[in-house]
Amino acid sequence: MIEVTSRDTRTNGIGGISSQPIALAAAILILIVLGVGSIALWRAYSGTSPEQERLALARQLQARTAQASEQLVEKTKNLEAIQQESIDQLQIVQDQLQAVRRLLAAQQADTKRLSEQVSGLAEAIDGLRQSFASVQSAESSPPARNKSIRTRSRAAKSALRKPAKSRS
Repeated sequence: MIEVTSRDTRTNGIGGISSQPIALAAAILILIVLGVGSIALWRAYSGTSPEQERLALARQLQARTAQASEQLVEKTKNLEAIQQESIDQLQIVQDQLQAVRRLLAAQQADTKRLSEQVSGLAEAIDGLRQSFASVQSAESSPPARNKSIRTRSRAAKSALRKPAKSRS
């Protein structure tokens, strides 16, 4: 087996770095200072910091959100108004439909009443026709009677004429 001595640890691995810890710490510190300095110069040169940009973006986002929210509220109110107008118009149409139904029912009742009156009149006309026909048939036999009445009146007239001739 190989034994590791303290001398070997100093030359290999972590031991080699630890031999000059001050120089290593100084180099890291210089790198950190240079990094912070370059960031500070970059911020100073550009004139804005990321926090300010983030804050400005957040404010823009809030403004856009507020504007979108206001537009949404306005559109919702418009939709409510349109919906109410539609409901009102539907109510008007329903009222008109009920009025038309009432008028139709009244017209149907009038039509039925008039139809009954027409059928009553038709029956009356048929009755009058029948009575007229019966009167005509009854009058067709009396013309002989009328003829005899005419004959009698002619005979009476001629009888009156004859005595007048004989007087002359």
